[in-house]
Amino acid sequence: MAAPTLDPVLRSAVDLAREAAVEVAGGPELVGEHLGTVVEGERLVAHQFAATAPGYPGWQWTVTLARVPRGRVPTVNEVALLPGDGALLAPPWVPWAERLRPGDLAAGDVLPYLPDDDRLDQGYEATGDVDVDTVAIEELGLGRARVLSRRGRDDAARRWYAGVHGPTSPVAVAAEKPCSTCGFLVLLAGSMRTMFGVCANEWSPDDGCVVSMDHGCGAHSETDAPTPRSEWPAPAADVDLEIVPPEGPTADPGPAVEAGLAADADAAPTAEAEPAAAPTAEPGVTDEPIDEQAGESAVVAVDGRVDDATDEPVDRGEGPVSGLG
Repeated sequence: MAAPTLDPVLRSAVDLAREAAVEVAGGPELVGEHLGTVVEGERLVAHQFAATAPGYPGWQWTVTLARVPRGRVPTVNEVALLPGDGALLAPPWVPWAERLRPGDLAAGDVLPYLPDDDRLDQGYEATGDVDVDTVAIEELGLGRARVLSRRGRDDAARRWYAGVHGPTSPVAVAAEKPCSTCGFLVLLAGSMRTMFGVCANEWSPDDGCVVSMDHGCGAHSETDAPTPRSEWPAPAADVDLEIVPPEGPTADPGPAVEAGLAADADAAPTAEAEPAAAPTAEPGVTDEPIDEQAGESAVVAVDGRVDDATDEPVDRGEGPVSGLG
């Protein structure tokens, strides 16, 4: 079958196609230059114009024209805004159930029921045997409609072990001891108890979380904080220090110093010079002391005269003193 050819009447109807695009776009400023034509069929041609509307880079206005056989007047078939090469497109549509990711569920959100979830298996059904049903339902916790399947347990174990509560987290790498030796670890039930437990230490960053046995943190029950380092610098090993006692009246001289002072006191009289001879008394002067407390009643004899003592000084240069009363 021969390919359709470009109809000359439809090819030349560029103005008709632009008018149709402007009418749909809402204004001439939203329709750009003519980009070309595309043959879509016999007597069916699409004219393409650039879209200049904000937010639509790379999009094109496509106006399809047609004409009847032996007709000379083209007619507008349809107008559409279509993406071109490099156009800004929205991501492919994904159903909500598949688009939801872990951690997206908020308060009030409800997930759709999955009847064929391979992470779950059918739960235990009562058999009528009281002993068997008690063990299965009450002790093992299998009295639910569905329970975790083997795949569900494996997926959970891999996710927990590789997460922030596993052995490769920065907190676990810096820890001194693992959670398996911590007194705050609560073991899980079933096959999970050999690998995981729940942290019950309120001071731990993993409090209330499932942690692996080889996880760890700084709140371990059997570890202690290191001894703080002294801020004083250590003395050099090759320096000899001389301890000098403090000086002052409050210093205790000690027994050795007291003994030395006593020896010096005993030797002091021998070292002193002999006392000088007593001076010869002047004639007429007795050695008796003068009573300075006699006051005005004291009598003094000078040159054979007896006068009452006054406040004026006595001139002892007038002659020798004959006697003192």
